Amino acid sequence: MRTIKIIAAAAIVMASLVACKGQKPTGNVGEDSVVNPKTLLPSKGQTDSVSYLIGIQFGSFIKGYNFGDNLNYAQIKKGMMDFINAKGNYRDSNFVKQFKINPEQMNDLFNAYITKRMQYTQAVNKQKEAAYLAKSQKEAGMKVTASGLQYKVVEQGSAEKIGPEDTVFVHYKGTLTDGSTFDETQANQPSARLVLSNVIKGWQEGIQLIGVGGKVKLVIPSKIGYGEQGSQGIEPNSTLLFDVTVDSVKHYVAPATPATPAMPGKGMITPKK
Repeated sequence: MRTIKIIAAAAIVMASLVACKGQKPTGNVGEDSVVNPKTLLPSKGQTDSVSYLIGIQFGSFIKGYNFGDNLNYAQIKKGMMDFINAKGNYRDSNFVKQFKINPEQMNDLFNAYITKRMQYTQAVNKQKEAAYLAKSQKEAGMKVTASGLQYKVVEQGSAEKIGPEDTVFVHYKGTLTDGSTFDETQANQPSARLVLSNVIKGWQEGIQLIGVGGKVKLVIPSKIGYGEQGSQGIEPNSTLLFDVTVDSVKHYVAPATPATPAMPGKGMITPKK
């Protein structure tokens, strides 16, 4: 679990400072001139634009840390206004007493909240996965291995075997059980180059079931996919569906073992004394 730090407000302040750095006041403001200060305020359009971008900044924070869409936005606004209206120096130990919750508890409360959300998502997806796998294994031509991998060979390909450390050149499409695509190689683009020992276990096992030129449909349970943590764009405990074509393979060649130096008296010429 990533530790969440109090960074959002600081990021906004820094962005404002960077934007203003080096800018000179506009208008004719000389040493002896008298100007109505209100004319120097940002326009309504500028204020609206900055307000919107601050919303994006906080939206990015909320989405990036997976706080979800059920937050109490009235409380978010209240917290913002309480801080804006707070009196005194925020470095003073008494400053935090103005809030109903001590901001110094932020890390603990945030992490506990996100952990709960993660556990909920894991449990929901685990139930969905069990139901999906029970149904998909009944599909005509589908086979199941000891690891739980489900696969259907569309084309077997050549007799050339693929090893667990080989490099394969493939075209593929990866989708989730809801039909959304999370990764793919376009048909009119070069093959993707993948070292089997570096990919998820479901791929390692599945690609070795066909030969070069073969095509296979893989249904990869989360335990041999991205597991309980998920990956970017893939939720925890997600079943992965792949359609893969192996275009070519480069077989792994083990590095040569360095020769062991001969010991004196075992055929090695020793210097004269």
